[in-house]
Amino acid sequence: MTVRSGTVELGTPGQRMWARFQRHRMALASGAFLAGLVVLAAGAPALEWLLSVDGNRVDLYQRFQMPSLAHPLGTDELGRDLLVRLAYGGQVSLSVALVAALFSAVIGTAVGLSAGYFGGRLDAWLMRLTDGVIALPLLPLLIVLVAVDLGKLGLPEDWTQSADAGLYRIIAVIALFGWTTVARLVRAETLALKTRGFVRAAEAAGADERMIIWRHILPNTVLPIIVATTLSVGNIILLESVLSFLGMGIQPPMASWGNMLTNAQDLMWSAPQLAVWPGAFIFVTVIAFNFLGDGLQDALDPRALDGKGDP
Repeated sequence: MTVRSGTVELGTPGQRMWARFQRHRMALASGAFLAGLVVLAAGAPALEWLLSVDGNRVDLYQRFQMPSLAHPLGTDELGRDLLVRLAYGGQVSLSVALVAALFSAVIGTAVGLSAGYFGGRLDAWLMRLTDGVIALPLLPLLIVLVAVDLGKLGLPEDWTQSADAGLYRIIAVIALFGWTTVARLVRAETLALKTRGFVRAAEAAGADERMIIWRHILPNTVLPIIVATTLSVGNIILLESVLSFLGMGIQPPMASWGNMLTNAQDLMWSAPQLAVWPGAFIFVTVIAFNFLGDGLQDALDPRALDGKGDP
């Protein structure tokens, strides 16, 4: 039982966290929206079958169709179903964001744990590296890196020319430069934890450093890692969309929300829906991840004030 802000919270820690999360109505709505978006993206093949269309099939006789039962959102400049393309674009954009955020969290956690626990010169060197990465102009750097010819790096030509190569390159480049926030948070948490009694007791008992980090410190840094990773997903979606919009990210015929905007930029006046829908999906998804991150921060922090997340 926990007493907080004049109220009494009953139940298990999980139930109390869920109760705090439910008070953040925008986070709850965002979670529901993102769950629906994941279902839409994962169900893109089923949606294709249901509508009896092929998301990559060009049919110039069906260009710029208005919304109908056969094409709920209409068709694009090549006669492809817009809803199916948005679903497949969601697969790519969400996959890039989630996988890149996961790898960034892993790198940042390793850096933060090492710097915070061992301290000394290692801490100073890792934090100066982190400061250096933060100081880099991220978007111009990403543009340069994604423009590198992979064939000149000795990679197989068949793979470098495939559609998957651009996808993996975007994930790798973003992950290499997106770990700094997690690293700083984990370092700060580790510095506080290593002075706690249970860590001191483990050290006095002769526990190995790796065991202390793995069993005592890492589990207590999971909550800030989850919050930081959730908040970073929205930024990664924006980065991927910008790179794809500039023609340096996901390449057609593979759909992403960013390259759908690229294809629509010359049709803004004649067919504005081609830009409105992918732009709306990007905007709402980024906002939803930010609200979800805020809600998780309140839910996972027992010191959060009642009603903090209420609009």
